[in-house]
Amino acid sequence: MAVVGASLGGLRAAEQLRAAGWHGAITVFGDEPHLPYNRPPLSKAVLAGHALAAGTELRRRPSVEDVEWRLGSAVTAADLTARTLTLTDGSVHMYEGLVAATGVRPRRLPMPGGPPRHVVRTLEDSTALAAGLAAGARVSVIGSGFIGCEVAATARTAGCAVTVVAPETEPMASALGPHLARALRLRHEARGVRFHMGRLATELTPEGCVLDDGTELRADLIVEAIGSLPNTEWLAATPGLDLTDGILCDAHLRIGGLPHAVAVGDVARFPNPRYGPVPRRVEHWSVPGDTARHAARTLVAALTGTPRDPAPCAPLPSFWSDQYTLRLQSFGRPSLADRCELLEGDPTTPEGDLLYAYYQGPRLIGVAALGGPTATAAAARHRAHLMTLPEPVA
Repeated sequence: MAVVGASLGGLRAAEQLRAAGWHGAITVFGDEPHLPYNRPPLSKAVLAGHALAAGTELRRRPSVEDVEWRLGSAVTAADLTARTLTLTDGSVHMYEGLVAATGVRPRRLPMPGGPPRHVVRTLEDSTALAAGLAAGARVSVIGSGFIGCEVAATARTAGCAVTVVAPETEPMASALGPHLARALRLRHEARGVRFHMGRLATELTPEGCVLDDGTELRADLIVEAIGSLPNTEWLAATPGLDLTDGILCDAHLRIGGLPHAVAVGDVARFPNPRYGPVPRRVEHWSVPGDTARHAARTLVAALTGTPRDPAPCAPLPSFWSDQYTLRLQSFGRPSLADRCELLEGDPTTPEGDLLYAYYQGPRLIGVAALGGPTATAAAARHRAHLMTLPEPVA
């Protein structure tokens, strides 16, 4: 069995293959030199110096003690018909079943130059950025999603002068909707972060960046947080695969309908019956584990000739984001809502807990909270309701 990708998705896939009854050999291939580690702290505790990079290594279950980890061995090509993988050194590895868990990489600004430029994806990225976050340093964050907002909070807490630039109207608006996103911006501004929303960086200079309205921002370093790209190039030569946004899978996470190949985590695009037939990728920490469980059962059933669970993969997405002393917690898919409702709090002030409910028509499809432990607990109380699958359309 081959697992391509040695991050959280790869680890969970190996564990779930064992849990599903696969007793044969498992080899996990990863392009980084590290055993699987937890990435969320890289923009927060590790970046701030409050946690050691070594402490991010994920605990591995005893069931995967015999798994072979081929680290620093990126897969460059796959033949899904011959069931072979080609590595960077030119060697070829044969497999019975395949799990694609290659995740994503940071998208980069399509322009040269500028002051020192950083992304946050790997341990090395976090370490390099941390070295520049001295008190008084001028930090321009390009992008206002999860990474952008978390880095802005960490840098501001370190005493940096922080500016965020993004084309959206509010930070994290695509994930939270405009109302909670606006409240999040107020909390950042109350702590000294400056925002240039609705703006694009059009030029990088040695002194900083120039925006599309002519504004010149001086910066000692720039953090590029403009989204991610799925790592699918190693499958590009496979005919018939849809790789337009990750790896298109069916409702059981099979790649191209093949019984011996599945995908998990950030790179998998699949239909979730909770939210209709449209296949989507979800880049939340919970998804690798949820998809690995279903994909492993699908794959082991196909390879051993045993019955497969007929139920489709239907995870409930959830995410959290720690910014300053605040926690942002969400369950479901607020991004798909056509309206939201304020359940608790006052969004016009920069303090206090907030709780929003998100609806698609009359149906609750998500909740999101911002604040302390009380807000997080309030969001969690809606989880059971969100777990209910919608009634099939007659």
